[in-house]
Formats: sequence, structure tokens, C-alpha cells
Amino acid sequence: MNALLMAVWRRQPTNTVMVHSDQGSQFSSYDWRDFLQAHNLEQSMSRRGNCHDNAVAESFFQLLKRERIRRKIYGTREEARQDVFDYIEMFYNPKRRHGFNEKLSPIDFEKRYFERLASV
Repeated sequence: MNALLMAVWRRQPTNTVMVHSDQGSQFSSYDWRDFLQAHNLEQSMSRRGNCHDNAVAESFFQLLKRERIRRKIYGTREEARQDVFDYIEMFYNPKRRHGFNEKLSPIDFEKRYFERLASV
């Protein structure tokens, strides 16, 4: 929830953004739905037992573990949080190239996507 709140605060989306979750009780609560509605977010929830929806997240966490936190020992939770934040914001999103994204970083891929939309 904190990561989503930070993303909404930083990106301030003007269009509706889809947020995908599993079927946990926290994601079907009135508080969660109110939060989504207040921030122009649309809920997406897979049906029970559909593991393919988690493939992207699991791939990301596998990369995070392999490329950043494996064999590291953090002195504090804050130190770990800052290191993971740096990995995502300073390397993964702006620099790390992805085979699925035409060998572009996520930020460059997103820029190209919106440039193509604007030219249509």
C-alpha cells in the first residue's frame, strides 16, 4: 500500500490507472475500494487460482533478489528500504533494459508508447 501511495503521489496520473491484486480480504474491503476511487485507480482482480497474473511481479522480485539483495546484509530495515528504493528508482526503471520491452528501460518504453499514442 505504501508503494502504491508513493507511486500515485510521484506520478500523479491524470487518466485512470489499473491496479491488479490477488483476492486477499484486504483487497476487497471498503477501505481499499474507497482508496482506489479517491485516487482515480481501477481495481483488477484475477479469479482464484490464476497464477499467471503474478508472473510479472514474480519476475521482478526474482531480478531484485538476484541483482541487488543476494548476499547483502542490511544493518537496519531503513537501510534495506533505501537500497531497494535506489535499485528501482535509480537503476531498474530508468536504465535496466528489458528484452520484452524492445531492449528499452521501462521509462524509455513508456515514453515511446505515449509518443506513438500522440502521433495517432
